[in-house]
Amino acid sequence: MSPATPILLNNGRIVDPANGVDVSADLLIRDGLIDRIAPGIEPPDGTHSIDVTGKLVVPGLIDMHVHLRDPGFPEKETVESGCRAAASGGFTTVACLPNTDPPIDSTETVEYILDKARHADARVYPIACATKGMDGEQLTNIDALLDAGAVGFSDDGLPIESDAVMRDLMRRSERHGFPVYPHSEVFALTGGGHMHEGAVSRELAIKGMPAEGEAAMVERDINLLRSVGGRLHILHISVRRAVDLVRRAKSEGLQVTCEATPHHVALTHEDVRVYGTQGKMSPPLRSADDRDALIEGLADGTIDALATDHAPHTVTEKLQHFPEAPNGILGLETAVGTFFTHLVEPGILSASDVIRMLTSAPARILGIPGGTLTPGAPGDVSVIDSSLVWVVDANTFRSRSRNTPFHGHTLTGRAILTILGGRVTHDAGVDGVLAAPTA
Repeated sequence: MSPATPILLNNGRIVDPANGVDVSADLLIRDGLIDRIAPGIEPPDGTHSIDVTGKLVVPGLIDMHVHLRDPGFPEKETVESGCRAAASGGFTTVACLPNTDPPIDSTETVEYILDKARHADARVYPIACATKGMDGEQLTNIDALLDAGAVGFSDDGLPIESDAVMRDLMRRSERHGFPVYPHSEVFALTGGGHMHEGAVSRELAIKGMPAEGEAAMVERDINLLRSVGGRLHILHISVRRAVDLVRRAKSEGLQVTCEATPHHVALTHEDVRVYGTQGKMSPPLRSADDRDALIEGLADGTIDALATDHAPHTVTEKLQHFPEAPNGILGLETAVGTFFTHLVEPGILSASDVIRMLTSAPARILGIPGGTLTPGAPGDVSVIDSSLVWVVDANTFRSRSRNTPFHGHTLTGRAILTILGGRVTHDAGVDGVLAAPTA
């Protein structure tokens, strides 16, 4: 369907947290833009009308933390396949992290990604390397990378261990306003570890990674933020003390934000017994008490956003022995179901809360357009069936990889239609959702 074809979504529950909207109405997309929201909109000639009665109609979801593996690892994912997976999950925008080959430490690599994303099924915003080659020693050319289109800086799975380098990066963040995305880990505490340090790691005879390895680095970075300013975004927060540190920093008015992932909300280190390497990631699955801390942080607003940390790997890689297998699991195609099942269904968050954490909150943190249904905004829309019960089948994923612990899980809630700039990028065809164009 061409973006020039008007699309009218009839009788949906329109949820737009950025504008405080939660109403039953129609939504019209015309010329690739949000045209208007109102009850009983008369469709223009040639409109494609879709009955979405009982469904959530929300801004296109934004995943502020994905790994597209491009350039360098096409067997795992490419920009095109990652964006197809994003669309399948209801996402219209992703921010990609820089552990590619070559890493995103040059303007040429930023331009390569943006060029490949030009006709993809999601908008892509690169997070560039904070240091050259992600070696933690010398900052990249921040100004040039920002000019090329980078929206933030990170050394991804590698912590910036040098206080001086991190302080300089935070000063530049204060000057330019971009978010710093540190990987929070003290290698001196976690080195050689492969899962959360606790009873399960001891039982399985696998070297563990103590919770303090994350919390200590969060504390260091918040102290630097307090000293020199800037904007700090804590990736995949996973332990109680780190949540407490962010809560305290926010009470001081510091510009710190953080995100939680589906797997840290839904699973604990106990699940490693069942899932093996499909449950191996960094930071690792944590204790039940740490998961409870995330739930508390989501409920009281300490945690700002939800993000997947979508990390594709091949089947062969994940079939290695636990210490040799790489960290990371997929997230784009199961995130909505996981969050609705584990957060909305139990009454921890409302559907509107989850949508906010997947739309306006990441847009605000990244400083990018989107995350809203304001008339005149790009026609990026997701339709979610919040009551749809479905079983995860990794064999049907649009990602090139299959590494997920959620295969076979029964989830409630799924994106059934995704629209990017007025173009349908995903149509689950559930219950004949799409109707014929109006004459």
